[in-house]
Amino acid sequence: MNPFSKFLASLKKSVLSGPVDQVVGVDIGASSIKLVELKKKNGRAVLETYSTLALGPYAQLGVGATTNLSTEILVKALTDALREGSINARSAAMAIPSSASLVFTVELPPNLSEKDLATIVPTEARKYIPVPISEVSLDYWVIPHRTVEGDGTAGEVKTEVLVAAIHNETLTKYREIASGAGLDADIFEIELFSEIRSAFTHELSAVLIMDFGASKTKLAIVEYGIVRVFHIVNRASFDITTNTATALGVPFDQAEDIKRNQGLLGGGEMAKASEIARIACDYILSETATVIQNFERKYNKPVSKVILSGAGSLLPGFRELASEKLRIEVVSGDPFGKVVVPEFVARVLKDTGPEFSIALGAALRKLG
Repeated sequence: MNPFSKFLASLKKSVLSGPVDQVVGVDIGASSIKLVELKKKNGRAVLETYSTLALGPYAQLGVGATTNLSTEILVKALTDALREGSINARSAAMAIPSSASLVFTVELPPNLSEKDLATIVPTEARKYIPVPISEVSLDYWVIPHRTVEGDGTAGEVKTEVLVAAIHNETLTKYREIASGAGLDADIFEIELFSEIRSAFTHELSAVLIMDFGASKTKLAIVEYGIVRVFHIVNRASFDITTNTATALGVPFDQAEDIKRNQGLLGGGEMAKASEIARIACDYILSETATVIQNFERKYNKPVSKVILSGAGSLLPGFRELASEKLRIEVVSGDPFGKVVVPEFVARVLKDTGPEFSIALGAALRKLG
C-alpha cells in the first residue's frame, strides 16, 4: 500500500536494529495526537493499547480546537500522550499530515527508462510544487500502464507516475519531535498511505477514502491500492464547532459537545445546531461528488464505495447523509479489524476505529 521504496530513506538510521516486535504508530493531527501500540505475537499484529490526547489545551484553547504548535510544545504533548496512554514501545512510525505534503499524478510519454524518469519527474514536479525543488524530499512510483484515448492518441499507452513530496523542514521538525519524546522513529510516512494500509482489504474496484478531520477533509480515490486522485477540502469538523458557537452564542467547549452528541440529528432546541452542521457537511459532500464524477468521466469506471475515516466521520447522522447524497455504498472504516483486539473492547473499537486509521496504519508499516 506504500509503493515508494526510496521515500525518506535518508532519514533512516545508518545501522538499523533489525526487526521489531512492539511498535507505536503516531498521528499528530491539527487538534489531537492519536497513538496505537501493536505487538507481534505468533506472526500476528496484536493491539496492546491506543490513546488520544487533545492539543487545544496546549494552546490555551478548548478540546477540539485546531492548533499550530511549536516543536517544543509538540514534544511535551507527545511525551504526555505516551505517558498517559501507558505506551511502552519506543520503536515508532510517524505519519506526516497530507496538508504538509503533496501527492499528485503526472502523465509522461510511453516507454521511458528509469534514467529518463529520474530526470523528467523532478522537472515535471516543479509545475506542482510551489517551492524550489531543492527544498523538498521527492519520490515517485510508476503506475502500471493503462490505455488512454482521446486527443488524437487513441490507444497510446502513457506512463503515469505517482509523485510525493514533503518539505525538508517538515521532515526535520517531525524527526525532532520523535527524538525529543524519546522515540526511535525511522519511518516517516505521508498519512494518506498509512490510511490506505489500514482501510483497504481486497477491494477490486475504485474506492474513495474520506478522511473527515479537524481542519481539512482529505479525499483519495484508490484502485488496487494505487492512488488515482487526491483532493483536499477546506472544510472540516472544527468549522462546525466554531460556527455553532457563534450562531448559538455558547462557549467553544459547549459547541463541541453539542456537535459530538447531536450532530445532524438534533431536533427541538438543537435543530439550529444540526442545520449548521448540515451546511458544512453538504459542502464537503458536494465537493466529494464532483471528485467522484471527474474520476468516473476520466477513467470510465465507477467508484464503488466510500470508506469514512477521521473523527469528523463519527458525527451522528453523517454516514447516512453521505450515502443519500453520493448514492453509493458508504461505510465506516474498521482499521482495528486488521489486528487482534481484546474481546471486551471490540465493540468500542468498531465505533471509534475511524479516528485511529492513520496511527494504526503507520504502526502496521513499522511492524512489517
